[in-house]
Amino acid sequence: MSTELTTTAGAAGARNQAIGRFLSRYGILLSFIILFVILSFAHPNFLSSGNLMNVLRQVSINGILAIGMTFVILTGGIDLSIGSVLALTGVVAGSLVTGADPYNPAIAFFAAVGVGALFGAFNGTLIARFSVPAFVVTLGMLSMARGATLLYSNGRPIPNLSPEFRWLGQGFIAGIPVPVIIFAIVFIAAWITLRYTVYGRWIYAVGGNVKSAKTSGIPTRTVIFSAYLLMGALAGLAGMILTARTTSALPQAGLGYELDAIAAVVIGGTSLTGGVGSVVYTLIGALIIGVISNGLDLMGVSSYYQQIIKGAIIVVAVLIDRSRNMNP
Repeated sequence: MSTELTTTAGAAGARNQAIGRFLSRYGILLSFIILFVILSFAHPNFLSSGNLMNVLRQVSINGILAIGMTFVILTGGIDLSIGSVLALTGVVAGSLVTGADPYNPAIAFFAAVGVGALFGAFNGTLIARFSVPAFVVTLGMLSMARGATLLYSNGRPIPNLSPEFRWLGQGFIAGIPVPVIIFAIVFIAAWITLRYTVYGRWIYAVGGNVKSAKTSGIPTRTVIFSAYLLMGALAGLAGMILTARTTSALPQAGLGYELDAIAAVVIGGTSLTGGVGSVVYTLIGALIIGVISNGLDLMGVSSYYQQIIKGAIIVVAVLIDRSRNMNP
């Protein structure tokens, strides 16, 4: 009898462990599928092609930011400045493609990405070289970049952007929105980098244990610096796309975007302590955030309540991450 009970308990324990591993690996995907199905029944227009294209456009901007944030969080860091950097790069790009004689959109592209990379490099230098906490550095940069945005634009929108530039945010290639294509390219490049390159392994190693990584000969400072540099560049890219999509450069753009990016990363299972995560699950996290926002908009839920819901989602995701770390 005792042997039978032991065997039954052992089988139940093994079954529970298998279920736990399955949910840990595929729970986020199942959550997205369930959410998608619920919203499909909740509102008749949710599955319309126009609405789904709109969701993809929205997700593309947050997705680009979330991919950069994944690199940063994998190193054990955080970047709170990306919303303000996005706004600054947007007005810089917009200023170059407005008026009677606008520059080529390629110039605006390189200017936006370059300015974003410059701010990312500043963050990375203070964090990696001088060991200033990432929270402090990027919180300060959040205010600095927003102030620079208001100064550069005189606090006013920059309208009348050239049609060629607006195509980057509103155009299509083979029926697919251009922002979605750009996001797909960024996603594939990030996935290949993290999965198949030495640099990707360094990112995980630094986030897992920076001291051990340094002892192993990994240039930890350079890796941390490069993560923030990449984050800044991607914020610039997202800022350019957002400006092209909204047809004018808005100095108040990007408010709260850092929270959406962090939410997508954390919901996707990337550990806030670093070293664990994947851009694939970040993509699913970004889709969940986008679908929730879109579904709530369709149902007429106030944006104020949406902020509460997003904040609650972040808290729950962090609690799940903490539980996972305490019970590996």
